[in-house]
Amino acid sequence: MPVRNVRSSAPVRIADLGGWTDTWFAGSGVVCSLAVQPGASVAIDVTDGAGEIVVEATDFGDRYALAEGRGRHPLLEAAIDEVGVPPGLDVVVRVGSPIPPGASTGTSAAVTVALVGALLHLRDGAVERDDVAATAHRVEAVRLGRQTGIQDQLASVHGGANRIEMSAYPAATVTPLRLSAATLDGLQDRIVLVFLGRTHVSSAVHEEVIASLEGATPADVDRRLEPLREAARRGAAALVAGDLSAYGRALVANTTAQAALHPSLVSEDAARLFDIAAGLGCVGWKVNGAGGEGGSVTLLCGPEPGARSRVVAAVSDVDDRCHAIDTTLDGDGLRVWSPGLAG
Repeated sequence: MPVRNVRSSAPVRIADLGGWTDTWFAGSGVVCSLAVQPGASVAIDVTDGAGEIVVEATDFGDRYALAEGRGRHPLLEAAIDEVGVPPGLDVVVRVGSPIPPGASTGTSAAVTVALVGALLHLRDGAVERDDVAATAHRVEAVRLGRQTGIQDQLASVHGGANRIEMSAYPAATVTPLRLSAATLDGLQDRIVLVFLGRTHVSSAVHEEVIASLEGATPADVDRRLEPLREAARRGAAALVAGDLSAYGRALVANTTAQAALHPSLVSEDAARLFDIAAGLGCVGWKVNGAGGEGGSVTLLCGPEPGARSRVVAAVSDVDDRCHAIDTTLDGDGLRVWSPGLAG
């Protein structure tokens, strides 16, 4: 029977205005995003023992001893290696998320944040949010060598609506946006997250865009990224002002800037869905994350009664694999706790 357990949860992010400006090649950046649930959850059960680590990836129905099955889930294994487990303990690590893999909502970052947070709590008994974000980023960028920005980990750790300013990769400052109750209610009623039915690998998309920027001067790269930064600034200001129409225009401007950065970032499926959304009165739309084939988009419906229901019903017109994912705005960010054990 476990002698100790740790639980954690972390949200994913959507509507990441200014994405791409939080990368190593951007120099500096501004991002504004919303954290939502469902996200990622982790459960660690601990008993005295010889140091065996068992990994359960619940969404894949996969369970294995790390010493024998290494390589099956590199992200989970890299997080465990980065933080470590105190000696003399057997642990079972269960990780899951109802968000489809490759949905471009920063799910891998949320999984890593939740796992790193739980492991740090197990190891140290305390968790510092900025330390979790930095460690989770290091897992992906250094241990796994993936192309990744810094926004996803910070959004997942802090939750809420934030303006994230990157002064020089990977250093950043997170400013929580103080939104009125009416603005939060409006976002909850009008935001629709749509999974396009196909996964994508964001690191591969990063490689494609980086290749397109090779040979460009720093000034030219800065010029091409500035519309994305400006969309983030405008979106953050609109949210604070409670102007959801202006926020919707910032979402559209960001998507236009993504397509200008590289045409493959706004897929045909996404463009078709945006046309449908505009016809149904939506005031904003954005490709989530890096963009490219598959993944997901965020739509901002109009204020009319029933607008959200009409948009959700029309999603499958793009592709029968497309579907809306119910989300709730998350104001907590990373949560880590140790529930009591019976008996």
